[in-house]
This record gives sequence, C-alpha cells and structure tokens, in this order.
Amino acid sequence: MDLKYRRLLLKISGEALLGERSSGIDPEVLSFIADEVKEVRALGAEIALVVGGGNFFRGIKASDLGIDRIWGDYMGMLATLINGVALQNFLEKRGIPTRLVSALEIRAIAEPFIPKRALRHLEKGRVVIFASGTGNPFFSTDTAAALRAVEMKAEVLLKATKVDGVFSADPEKDKGAKIFKEISYFQVLERNLRVMDPTAVTLCMENNLPIIVFNIRGKGNLRRIILGEEVGTIVKKEV
Repeated sequence: MDLKYRRLLLKISGEALLGERSSGIDPEVLSFIADEVKEVRALGAEIALVVGGGNFFRGIKASDLGIDRIWGDYMGMLATLINGVALQNFLEKRGIPTRLVSALEIRAIAEPFIPKRALRHLEKGRVVIFASGTGNPFFSTDTAAALRAVEMKAEVLLKATKVDGVFSADPEKDKGAKIFKEISYFQVLERNLRVMDPTAVTLCMENNLPIIVFNIRGKGNLRRIILGEEVGTIVKKEV
C-alpha cells in the first residue's frame, strides 16, 4: 500500500493514558492505542513510540514535594518506564514484536539506547518504545520525542493529544478558539502555542521534520494520517 509516511514516531503523553482516571493507567486506553498501532503496522509502517510519565509523576512538580528539580526529573523518567512496560505488554499480547529502549540503563527490563541497534529494530518491523526521556534532567519527553525522531530518520512526528489539533486558544476554556489546519514552526514559537515545548519545536524546525498534532481518541486517525488524509494540524516549515 502507498503510504505517505512509512517511518513515524508517535509521542504519547502520560496524561493520555489516564483515560477518565485521576492517576495511573486506564487499560481501555492502552488497548485502544495498541489496536491502532497494530493496524498501522499491518499496512507496512515502521513505528517508534515515545511515552511520557505525567500520569504518575511530573519532574517539574517535584519542588512542591521539597524535591530538587534534578531528582524530580529522574523520578519522572522512571515513570515513563512504567508506562513503557505496560505499553509493551499490551502490544505483545497482540502479536506485535517490540523493543523497550531506555535512555537510563535498567537492563532487567529495557535495552540501553544505541541508535544503530534501534534503527535495526525498526527495519525488522519491531515497534520500538523509547522511555526515560533523553536520560538528562531539564529536558521534556517532547524534546526526547523530537530528538529520537531525528535520530531514527522518521518522516513525521505525531503528537497524540486529547484535542483535534492546534487551536488559537485553549478550546476547553475559549469556545471561540479556532483550529489551524496548517501552521509554521515560527508561528507556533511566536504565538507561544502549546504544541510541544519550544526546544522540541526548534529541533524539528532545524531538521525540517513535520509535526502532526491530532486526537488519539479518534478511531482510525493514525491510519488516516499515514495514508495522507488531513487529520489534526500539521506544523511545518512554510504555510
């Protein structure tokens, strides 16, 4: 099948795994995401995932607990590993070969990140799940997603959210907010739109890597994107 994007990186936030819960993981959400990934993989796409950890712990909130930001960020990285293990389990129950790859060395559950090895996994049809962010404090999982997408030579970075794309304002607070079908990296940065953090957007801009922001809850959205249909908002060099 003719795919518009044959190699992609999907960024899933920890919050997206919450479902209707206040914390932890909703198994129905994991099942849904695993089914969506399985469908896309069956079409011949090569898929890498970066998962966040905000459903368990956000490093930036560590100071509220009296924990230094550096160590809070490491705690957040460990939270992404919990989500990575869960996601790997749900994918493998569907017969999908996976590799969980960690920027922090925890060999009992994940491979260390070695770029050429991770690329080889993708070429062999394995779904690669990147956890532990970049392995360094002060960098978000958005930045990790942009970095891994560039390193894996992905053709697109997909940002899975709970809304339908990038809006002019928060659609949950402003009913008059308008959705953008296309927007440039520069416009996102200039308007301070909360697509991804500025470091991630800048990294994508410097490498001309398109970002598609879409609603992960829409059944079949992932499939439609790789087939070239207009879904969500595309962030690119020029509009």
